[in-house]
Amino acid sequence: MADTKYIFVTGGVVSSLGKGIIAASLGKLLQARGYKVTIQKFDPYINIDPGTLNPYEHGECYVTVDGHEADLDLGHYERFLNVPTTRSNNITTGRIYQSVINKERKGDYLGKTVQVVPHITDEIKRNVKLLGSKYKFDFVITEIGGTVGDIESLPFIESVRQLKWELGKNCMCVHLTYVPYIAAAKEFKTKPTQHSVKQLQELGIQPDVLVLRTEHLLSNDITRKVALFCNVDADAVVQSVDVPTIYEVPLVLQRQNMDVTILKKMGLEVGPTPEMKPWNEFLQKKTNATETVKIGLVGKYVELQDAYKSIDESLLQAAIYNDRKLDLHLFHSEKLNENNAAELLKDMDGILIAPGFGQRGIEGKFAALKYAREHDVPCLGICLGMQCMVIEYARDVLGMTDANSTEMEPNTEYKVIDLMEEQKNVTNMGGSMRLGAYDCVLKKGSKSYEAYGKEHIQERHRHRFEFNSQYRDQFEAAGMKCVGENPETGLVEVVEIPSLKWFVGVQFHPEYNSTVVNPNPLFVSFVKAAIDNK
Repeated sequence: MADTKYIFVTGGVVSSLGKGIIAASLGKLLQARGYKVTIQKFDPYINIDPGTLNPYEHGECYVTVDGHEADLDLGHYERFLNVPTTRSNNITTGRIYQSVINKERKGDYLGKTVQVVPHITDEIKRNVKLLGSKYKFDFVITEIGGTVGDIESLPFIESVRQLKWELGKNCMCVHLTYVPYIAAAKEFKTKPTQHSVKQLQELGIQPDVLVLRTEHLLSNDITRKVALFCNVDADAVVQSVDVPTIYEVPLVLQRQNMDVTILKKMGLEVGPTPEMKPWNEFLQKKTNATETVKIGLVGKYVELQDAYKSIDESLLQAAIYNDRKLDLHLFHSEKLNENNAAELLKDMDGILIAPGFGQRGIEGKFAALKYAREHDVPCLGICLGMQCMVIEYARDVLGMTDANSTEMEPNTEYKVIDLMEEQKNVTNMGGSMRLGAYDCVLKKGSKSYEAYGKEHIQERHRHRFEFNSQYRDQFEAAGMKCVGENPETGLVEVVEIPSLKWFVGVQFHPEYNSTVVNPNPLFVSFVKAAIDNK
């Protein structure tokens, strides 16, 4: 395709309508037609990235292959498109201003007054076009975070307005709004959508396609009314009704010809409707599954819906590929202890110890690990979860009663988990961890090797602390084996207890590398072990 096409996804009425899912679903439909597609997220907050944001503020922090801490919507993009993202796929207001201010300090603006228009908007536009020009994508879908009308997102909206004029038919806007149902009146109300579109029009943008988020199916009369009052073609008003799983959304949009409408508006040939066979097979497996597998997830953010989003989705995908329904039970690690762990966890087929930072809830993770180890329940520890495995084993098997991580107790006698050497002089917290994809070599015969089916793997990281190799011989002699390591640094990436059914801890984050058509092998193996245990 000669010119890259740019699609912007904006949101109105309320936040959390699912712009990321709509963007990912549209990307999937275009990808299924043979186009090369990527999606980027523009976040209006002034943080440089979400790496320093509390999960209570933001939910999960996602990590790209090139080591960028990114918005959790990038996880949806990757899970849907099966294409890795990079730092170019997530831009914040903070990064835009940082770049402009750095240029001003270097004198790049030759003494001109630096303003929102044109300098900030030009920097935003440059980042929009970068993916198309640098990586030669056919479609670049850009999701604008927040809700139209927010003061923070105005520079992004202004940039979209300018690009619509500059790019003509190669640029369009998809606007997602909410149509509430007033139970007392037994009526749907379209006025919030009309006001949202009016607000967008006042900022100079006429949406080309409207997606109406709704809990119940809307009648043709309602969609025609919305089209008439919002200056949108009747066939360009699409409904996004609640469905049992987000993975059905592409098919819902496909049935309403959303991709066809967009291709026509951009002057592209439509062609036959793609079959999307692997996607449909995945959903068919989900529908056909009758038996369940019970997984207990132990973490300190379990009350937050998005804190472990990638882990939740990886477990769901692994369960489906094992022909099971996922029955996920969340256990707050602050409420777990050695006295109640057996009672709370006794019905679990498998236990996952979640990643995280800090002291809070750490003892509950030790209690869960001790229960899993002593009762031979399949167990997966991720990042801090793996480090907790090491600490619990040191305390309860090796007799190192005070063993700990120097993150929790800097003066511990047994520093079985310690700050990485290259981290010891780091003072800035943002973007300075060991981040991104790194190589790992697995030992043949290990559970991890059997899961991946190969020696050399690559997984993404996000940590500052590591297994202290000074204790390696003692652990291995006592039965906990170091079965995966980085070939360059010797950093221990994977530990296992071979005498147990399935007890694996990984320093990396396999959940960042699990998609609908390519579930992460470690999760698939873990869930299979949990099913066998059942």
